[in-house]
Amino acid sequence: MFVGHIAVALVGKQASPKTSLGWFVAAATMADLLWPIFLLAGVEHVRLEPGATAFTAAVFESYPWSHSLLMLAVWGLALAGLARWRGVETRAAWLIALLVVSHWVLDFVTHAPDMPLWPGNSPKFGLALWNSIPATLVIEGALWIACLTLYLRARRPRNWVAALAFWSLVVVTTLLWALGPWSPPPPSLRALAWVALVGGWITVPWAAWADRGHIQRAAT
Repeated sequence: MFVGHIAVALVGKQASPKTSLGWFVAAATMADLLWPIFLLAGVEHVRLEPGATAFTAAVFESYPWSHSLLMLAVWGLALAGLARWRGVETRAAWLIALLVVSHWVLDFVTHAPDMPLWPGNSPKFGLALWNSIPATLVIEGALWIACLTLYLRARRPRNWVAALAFWSLVVVTTLLWALGPWSPPPPSLRALAWVALVGGWITVPWAAWADRGHIQRAAT
């Protein structure tokens, strides 16, 4: 998933309105923030195989340190500890840890059976939603729209700059996700890693900036 991970971050914001959305986006996408780093370091491996699934040509051969269930629990506790150190309330910190682990659950739905439970000789799981472009667009898109609606019902932009920050994030991420199956493959695995690295790490401060310009709607 892509926008699906950001969608659950929006739910995290609903549960803890005082915490920056940036923390929740970082949590929900933590696996994808780490993956290109490990890929560039040669620790994890992917190959491009057109037609591997309908939605993506990427075949994730090995990514136990960024995407295994055990390591996501470890990364979740680490990010929660960092959040507490930066002044995030305890309840929100635990939510951050859970959102990191949620990445495995959502990827389990979309990926081919390549999601490991732990580094090493682990069984791998996946329901392979990506084998169907229409099903992926409908299911992940419905999750995205529902969570956006919940977020916007609870808050509004202070001004046009805040609205632009938020909707530009929504439009760019939606287009990158929806057009992915028809986009040309990256010229190399290194290019794929750098695009994923830059795109993922930009999304976190972008989400924090967009959220900062929004305020709670008055209760009716």
